[in-house]
Parts: sequence; structure tokens; C-alpha cells
Amino acid sequence: MSTRGKFITFEGIDGAGKSSHLDLLCGLARAKGHAVERTFEPGGTPFGQRMREVVLRHEAPALAEAIAIFAARSAHVEQVIEPALAAGRWVVCDRFTDSTYAYQCGGRGLDVGLVERLEEIVHPGLQPDATFLFDVDPATAAARQGARGTEADKFERQVSDFHLRVRNAYLARAQRFPRRIRVIDASGSREDVGRRLEAEFAQVFP
Repeated sequence: MSTRGKFITFEGIDGAGKSSHLDLLCGLARAKGHAVERTFEPGGTPFGQRMREVVLRHEAPALAEAIAIFAARSAHVEQVIEPALAAGRWVVCDRFTDSTYAYQCGGRGLDVGLVERLEEIVHPGLQPDATFLFDVDPATAAARQGARGTEADKFERQVSDFHLRVRNAYLARAQRFPRRIRVIDASGSREDVGRRLEAEFAQVFP
């Protein structure tokens, strides 16, 4: 019987630079001899991809967004995450439930208790072994997004106060779960942030 794999998530406001470091972390895990499954949310399955388009492109109440995200998450956990972990692979996921607390609760004002109930229904007992939270001020994040030249989704188009609320919600989660959530200063160059990620990874998985 194979040893259960590790579940690692990346979090941060849009433009924090987390997605650009996924390859680095996957490489670090593979260098330790682990098979790695890289995935993302909302998405990760064909059903999840459809829900992703709905959530990112269509306006809806915060509760409707959360329900749609958790519908996608349910398929993602059942079809991708749990089978990979059970097979001994490490799963590296770009966003997970911390994002819902940050965006729908922190950013949009949804009651935290509602997300807690959805979390208990969809993935009871499943939490990341480690979460790397890329933290940067919204002004820096917005400048990075502007430099990309890609079409912004509805969350990326939100005003700076929204992104500040999201950031503060993330930091509150990090204070609540300090052993799981490792905050990484995402300011500075990509190389600087990469070195900080490597240092945190080495502490969590020596």
C-alpha cells in the first residue's frame, strides 16, 4: 500500500505572482522523489472548467458564487485530488477553499458560517498539508496585472478596496492557521520570491 501523498495549495490576491511559482514548487517536490499532480481551482475537471467560466464571467450574488465554486470543488476532490493523494502522489493546487473565504467572505461579505457548512459537506476532513500564501499590496498586484496585457475577469476588475478586503481575509486565515498557512512576501523580483518559497518549502518539508 502506498503512502498517502501531500496536499499543497497556493493562495493570494490576483496579481500576487503565485501561479508563476507553481512549476518551481512542483520541481522541488519531484527533486525529493515524489510524483506530482498539478491542478487548479475553480476548474481541475471538465465540469469544473464550465463552472469556472460561469463564476469568472457572470455576475451573481456571493452565495451563488460560493455554491458554484463548491460544486466544481466537489468534482475536483472526488475525481482528481483524493485519487492522487490515495495513490501516493503530491497534489499542488492553485487555489482551494481559503480562496472562497477570502473572495466571497472577505471580498463580497458572505457569512463565514455558510462557507464552513459547504466545506463540511464537500470535503470533510480534507485540508491542505501546507498552504503558501503569496502576500503583496493590491497596488503592486494591479501593476503586475496591467503589465500582463490579458483580459481581466470580473474579480480582477474590482476596485482596490475589494482586493484589500481579500488580502486582509487571507492574512486573518493565516493568523488562525499559522502551522498550515505560510505567508510569503511576494514583493520584489520573481527570483526573490522564488528564494523565499524555497526556504519555506524546506522548513515545511525538510
